[in-house]
Amino acid sequence: MENNTNDYYDAIAEYYPLFYKDWETKLEREGLSLRAIFRKKGVERVLVAACGVGTEAIPLAKLGYEVVATDASVGMLRKAQENAEERGLLDKIRFERATFEELPDIVDGSFDAIVCKGNTLPHLVTDEAIENTLLIFYELLRPGGSLVIGMRDFEPFMEHRPRFLPGFDHKDDDGNEFITFEIWEWEDGPPTIATQNLYIVKGKAPKLNTIKRTVNFRPLSVDEVKVVLLELNYEDLSEYPDRWEQVVYARKPLGG
Repeated sequence: MENNTNDYYDAIAEYYPLFYKDWETKLEREGLSLRAIFRKKGVERVLVAACGVGTEAIPLAKLGYEVVATDASVGMLRKAQENAEERGLLDKIRFERATFEELPDIVDGSFDAIVCKGNTLPHLVTDEAIENTLLIFYELLRPGGSLVIGMRDFEPFMEHRPRFLPGFDHKDDDGNEFITFEIWEWEDGPPTIATQNLYIVKGKAPKLNTIKRTVNFRPLSVDEVKVVLLELNYEDLSEYPDRWEQVVYARKPLGG
C-alpha cells in the first residue's frame, strides 16, 4: 500500500507559510529549538528529510549548519528554494528531490543529525515503510548521530476520532482573507487510515473562493514510533511537546 502525497503538497506549497500564525517567528523558533537539541552533540552536517518549504532547513543554514534538504514534492522544494533565496541562503543549502526510500541514492552520509518534522512520518501507511525509513535514517547517521522527528501524536484522536479541526486565518491590509480548516474521515483497517480534507478559503468579501485538498495519514502514536526506534537499536529516546507536534529525539549508538 502506497500513499502518494505529491499532488497534495504541490498544490498547497505556495500557501504553506500561511498555515502558521507568524511564519517568520516559526523559523526563528525552529532554529533555536534545534540548536538547543544539538548543543554539545558535535552536530555540523544536517539532513532535513521532507523539508517542506524550508521551515527547518532555512534557520539551520542561517545558524551556520551545513544543510542538505530533501523533499518528494517538487512544489515544496521550489517554494523552499524561493524562501531560501529571499533570505540570501540559497547557496548555503543543498536541495534535492527524493522520497525517503530514495535517500541512500541521492545523498551522501554520514550526517551528524537528521531532522524529519511537520508530521511527515505518519504519511507512511505500512509497517514495512515506517521501519524501512527509520532504518535508512539510521544508516545515514554517523555513530552517535541524532535523529529528530516531529509528528502529531494521534493516540488522543483514536478514541473520539474528531471530524472538524480549526486552522488559521489571516487578513491583509487590503481586506483579503486566508482561512483554513480541516474535515477528517476515519477508516478502520488494518491499518487505520485518517483522511485529512483541507479547506482553504481566500479572497475578499463578498467574493471568496474555496479550495479543497485531500491527503491520507496513518494515525500513528508516538509510542508506536518509539517502539520501532528501539527495535532498530536507537538509544537515548526522549520526547517533548512543541505546539501541535510531539518531538521525538533518538541517537544512533556510538558503536552503531
